[in-house]
Amino acid sequence: MSAEEVTADVVDFAIAAYREEGRWTVVSLPPAAVVTAEGFVASLRQLPGEGGVFGVVSIADEFFILAHTVRDGVRLMISDAVALLDWSLAQEAAELIGLEWDEADIEEYEAAGDVSLCVDFGLDGAELIMICQDEELYPDEQVRAIAKRLGFAKELAATLRGR
Repeated sequence: MSAEEVTADVVDFAIAAYREEGRWTVVSLPPAAVVTAEGFVASLRQLPGEGGVFGVVSIADEFFILAHTVRDGVRLMISDAVALLDWSLAQEAAELIGLEWDEADIEEYEAAGDVSLCVDFGLDGAELIMICQDEELYPDEQVRAIAKRLGFAKELAATLRGR
């Protein structure tokens, strides 16, 4: 199945968020570093963080991938399962976490992957799914809603303004 290759010019933004001494830090990631799932995860692994590092890469105003690095691996969620049909990055992310999917079962605006990856930070899977299913919100707005729930909305806004 042919998917569009993700290149740096379709990356809307890529950020990492992590906590140190109880405070959130949000940094931009270089678009060229996040065009593959391995590159995205490798970028996150270079950062410190109590309880791992969250990362978001938003692609072509269509979807985003939310990742959380943990000691024994990475947890990933794709905001819109339709991206699995269209984009190499979504397919690689699914492969990385062993997500099995069938083209016939894919629903638009349905999150795919590990929707419970934010539970330890106060955002449960049901709420994350609701944010992703909100057809009125663009991916960047969905990411802002997630950041607000996790407690780093101000830091995210400052980082996105500064790019």
